Amino acid sequence: MNMDDAAVPTPAPRVGVAGSSSWRRLAFATSNAHKISELEAILAPALGRSATGLIARMSDLGAGSPVEDGASFEENSLIKARSLCQATGIASVADDSGLCVDIMGGAPGIFSARWCGRHGDDVANLDLLLAQLDDVPDALRGASFVSAAALVLPDGREFVETGRVSGRLLRERHGGGGFGYDPVFVPDGHDRTTAEMSPEEKNALSHRGLAFRALAPRLLEVLQS
Repeated sequence: MNMDDAAVPTPAPRVGVAGSSSWRRLAFATSNAHKISELEAILAPALGRSATGLIARMSDLGAGSPVEDGASFEENSLIKARSLCQATGIASVADDSGLCVDIMGGAPGIFSARWCGRHGDDVANLDLLLAQLDDVPDALRGASFVSAAALVLPDGREFVETGRVSGRLLRERHGGGGFGYDPVFVPDGHDRTTAEMSPEEKNALSHRGLAFRALAPRLLEVLQS
């Protein structure tokens, strides 16, 4: 194909904000509403306003999911952000997160979302993990939530930050908040699971929160450009 005929991505649309200059939008390589809400809550204090409407889900942009064949959280987050940025021409963010259980050598790790063999089945994933850890004594039930957050810009620049929260795994579910493995994970220094915490409490200490707060200065540059 002639280079002159190649499709040129359109600039990211701006979103008007009363009393201030307009803002660009970010594309987020997820269709998970929980993750969108978490990132909006993380960015809002730095923005000095609600971040609602500034982050577009990939499903809203008509973009599909790439094959996540990386060997680490960092590699998979970049694969997703690159794919979305290429498809939309918009600065794109992605994260890859999971639970790393000490006695299981870091598993489920990058396979956390599909540990049971089906992607996104939180109930089945957790049921399987609890069954696998059934005979493991409390003293050996250490684990960490790990997240890598990536930002890929249309000009080719890429940024990745990671966050890790260590804790322990309970034997039964507690709490109705959060998602994934939250109902059995108690962070170090706390006596409640992350599923028992308010969204504000969880965001303040979560692995995803740590990673995205580290990336936040770059995200703000994009939004305010």
